Amino acid sequence: MTEWLLRLMETVGGIGVSLAIAMESIFPPIPSEIILPLAGFTAARGSMSLVGAIFWATMGSLLGAWCLYGIARWFGIHRIHKAVDRIPGVARKDVDKANEWFSKYGRWSVMIGRVIPVVRSLISIPAGFNKMNFAEFSLFTFLGSAVWNTVLVTAGYMLGDQWCSILGILDVFEEVVIAVFAIVVVVAVVRWIRRVVRERSMKAVD
Repeated sequence: MTEWLLRLMETVGGIGVSLAIAMESIFPPIPSEIILPLAGFTAARGSMSLVGAIFWATMGSLLGAWCLYGIARWFGIHRIHKAVDRIPGVARKDVDKANEWFSKYGRWSVMIGRVIPVVRSLISIPAGFNKMNFAEFSLFTFLGSAVWNTVLVTAGYMLGDQWCSILGILDVFEEVVIAVFAIVVVVAVVRWIRRVVRERSMKAVD
C-alpha cells in the first residue's frame, strides 16, 4: 500500500495526493494517517512543494466529502445503512456514531470531526441526509480538513525518512482534540444558560 501511494504521488504529484485523500474519504479503511505524512515525505524529496501537498490534500478531502454528502442526501439514511453493510471495514455502528456527533454538535461536528477517528470520513453522511446547507458544509469541511492535513503533511515533511514515527503519537493528539472540544462545548453551554437566566431576571424586574 505504502509503495503504491508513493509511486502515485511521485508520478502525478499533487493530483496523486488529492486522489489518494479523496479515496480515503470515500473508503475509510484507507487511512489518512499514512497518506498525509507520506505526502509530506514526498514533498521533502522534491516531488512537490509543502504548500502544494497541503493544498492538494485538502482539495482531495473536500472532493471525497462532497461525494459522501451527495450520496447521503440523495439516498437517505436507510439506503446508506444497507450500502454500508456491504463495505468491508465499515460498520453500521460507525455511521451511527457519526450521526450522534452531528446530532449533538451540529455544523461544528463537520469541522471538528475531521480530526476524530472513524468520524473523520463518515461525518459527511449525516450532514448529507440531514440536508445541511452545502456552502456551510463545504466551508466547515475545508477548515477542519486544512488543519488536519497541515499538521500531518508538515510532520511528514519534517521527519523525512522517519515519517512513520508520527503514527505513534496520533492517538494522543486525537484525544487532546476531543478533550479541548468537549471543554469548549461545556463553556458555551454554561454561558448560554447564564445569558438566559440573566435575560429572564431582567424581564422579571421589568
